[in-house]
Amino acid sequence: MTTIRFNKPFNVLCQFSPQEGKQTLADFIKIKDVYAAGRLDKDSEGLLLLTDDGKLQHRIAHPNHKLEKTYWVQVDGDITDEAILALQSGVKLKDGKTKPAKAKRMDEPQNLWERNPPVRFRANIPTSWLELRIKEGKNRQVRRMTAAVGFPTLRLIRYAIGDVTLDSLSVGEYRKINLSLKDF
Repeated sequence: MTTIRFNKPFNVLCQFSPQEGKQTLADFIKIKDVYAAGRLDKDSEGLLLLTDDGKLQHRIAHPNHKLEKTYWVQVDGDITDEAILALQSGVKLKDGKTKPAKAKRMDEPQNLWERNPPVRFRANIPTSWLELRIKEGKNRQVRRMTAAVGFPTLRLIRYAIGDVTLDSLSVGEYRKINLSLKDF
């Protein structure tokens, strides 16, 4: 069994099949027959797990298993206590209310890689960071949640899936790891 953790760069499609003019997982990962356990949108960065074990892939990716995922989110503006409380209570979206999230302010992550292209900078509007932990996987959920509480996402980095983290992985780098169903 092969399982890897990958630090997916911004603007990379979460697929191996080529798409003209776009970078895909195949541009970074040279291991055959592994598949993403879940997805990260093209404009999101960070931890992606890939495996050749279908049962493990299902356990990681399927929302019924409620595996906690941790995100570092840079938002437009200085996030308020009210917005954090709303995220912690669950946010009403067009497709229903989200489950309560674990949300807290955080300092900008240490040793954070530069994003290419960089997040836009506006001198008169601050940004802030929060750590958001969710057990759901609605389409673009984190972005929709922060927008719903008045703080649009500027940068979204998945830091952890369960206990597996990005720690010690540079952007675009992958490493084999030992994982099995019992780890989740």
